Amino acid sequence: MSIHIVALGNEGDAFHQDNRPSGLIRTYLGRSPLVSGDESSLLLNATGTVARPVFTEYQASAFGNVKLVVHDCPVWDIFDSDWYTSRNLIGSADIIVIKYNVNDKFSFHEVKDNYIPVIKRALNSVPVIIAAVGTRQNEELPCTCPLCTSDRGSCVSTTEGIQLAKELGATYLELHSLDDFYIGKYFGGVLEYFMIQALNQKTSEKMKKRKMSNSFHGIRPPQLEQPEKMPVLKAEASHYNADLNNLLFCCQCVDVVFYNPDLKEVVEAHKIVLCAVSHVFMLLFNVKSPNDIQDSSIIRTTQDLFAINRDTAFPGASQESSGNPPLRVIVKDVLFCSCLSDILRFIYSGAFQWEELEEDIRKKLKDSGDVSNVIEKVKCILKTPGKINCLRNCKTYQARKPLWFYNTSLKFFLNKPMLADVVFEIQGTTVPAHRAILVARCEVMAAMFNGNYMEAKSVLIPVYGVSKETFLSFLEYLYTDSCCPAGIFQAMCLLICAEMYQVSRLQHICELFIITQLQSMPSRELASMNLDIVDLLKKAKWKNAVLLKSTDGHRICT
Repeated sequence: MSIHIVALGNEGDAFHQDNRPSGLIRTYLGRSPLVSGDESSLLLNATGTVARPVFTEYQASAFGNVKLVVHDCPVWDIFDSDWYTSRNLIGSADIIVIKYNVNDKFSFHEVKDNYIPVIKRALNSVPVIIAAVGTRQNEELPCTCPLCTSDRGSCVSTTEGIQLAKELGATYLELHSLDDFYIGKYFGGVLEYFMIQALNQKTSEKMKKRKMSNSFHGIRPPQLEQPEKMPVLKAEASHYNADLNNLLFCCQCVDVVFYNPDLKEVVEAHKIVLCAVSHVFMLLFNVKSPNDIQDSSIIRTTQDLFAINRDTAFPGASQESSGNPPLRVIVKDVLFCSCLSDILRFIYSGAFQWEELEEDIRKKLKDSGDVSNVIEKVKCILKTPGKINCLRNCKTYQARKPLWFYNTSLKFFLNKPMLADVVFEIQGTTVPAHRAILVARCEVMAAMFNGNYMEAKSVLIPVYGVSKETFLSFLEYLYTDSCCPAGIFQAMCLLICAEMYQVSRLQHICELFIITQLQSMPSRELASMNLDIVDLLKKAKWKNAVLLKSTDGHRICT
């Protein structure tokens, strides 16, 4: 008999992560007297890259002879990059632990808004523990009154944690430190209580099955041939960061050009990508006003580094296209301007490879003081309004979740007119979009906007053959690299749209969603949906959906 525990979230402090002790789960497994297993047997394997695994698997023995399997997922990328694996992890768990640091309010709200709804849909009546780790960085004891706002600026309040626990029907714990009391007696006591409950439930179910088998009075049921097991399905690897990085080198859909103080062109870029990562560029390109940002350091950085030039007598202005010429930006700082191409490559690659950026800057600037000065300006550009800016904080935050950097930021511009340079007309309504993102993420649209087609010079582009909801889901994938269809029919419509624009990874995601739904759906429920499997087979064959075609055929045969 075994117990499966899934731990989600990072309890580390983003400001002091380098000095923090071992994590909550590993500390518990190493100290609990009810869990046995030496140090070499705890860490078994990790899926994902060696540098940043998606989850770590621990195995040990609990209560003497009970196998304990723990999957510790410190980052939430698995819900964006591997929906199939994350759904199976949540569905097979006996106990779920969600942990966060009370001093990382930004990550708490990001998880609460984006991932808690996904977990609620996948929960299957299993106990959930919410663990708030750390001591709040306030001199005074925070007030838990709902009307008090003294602790809401930088820390996650107790009220917010309890509210999250109510939404999930979970048990809320506050662990001020990872010592023997909080780990062994407090957290360990609650966890071991749920472990005993899970064992009792499994034992009860096992006894019921045994009684059912004995009720046949020795008459054995006929042995039916088991259907062939379906192969394990894996989602296609994401190339989201690579697509945006290639956009910088292909120079398509450029709408901003940077010049040095001598008015010589340095590098071309795209407003939408720059604004997605920096409030400085939002302020520079009038996406947000100073009143919206309310951070004097960001306003000062914008004024000190950049200036927009709209002079008609600017050198080379006569050669620019008369339709909609790129915006000209003068970089005032000479040292920063000399490293601008490396800085933009760092931003387009996900803005988390700090060591590579510092090495590239050192090759151009020999003086260590100049290198530190340029790095400091890059930090100021990437600064979040209202947050303290330090290099360690910047490094650890970006290294933890490079894939989230664009996903959550570009979603801010989805179906909004800000910086939009193309409008799609669908079913009598309009949907604004951005050519740079479409060109980077979809080869069909790249050819459409850069070839000898009517769409290359037109702002309003009609779309036929798909509904507005399906096309918006398609655009959401292009902008965020993730999608979550509401059902099989919506996934099939999105599969058709993805095949129309030849986005193979989105096709694969839709196939996996439909296959997973068909495999887990009882035959009676499938019949009540009036889903024509034969028609689905024909569509799968027509849309080159190889996995879906083979799976549907297997479902019909069984």
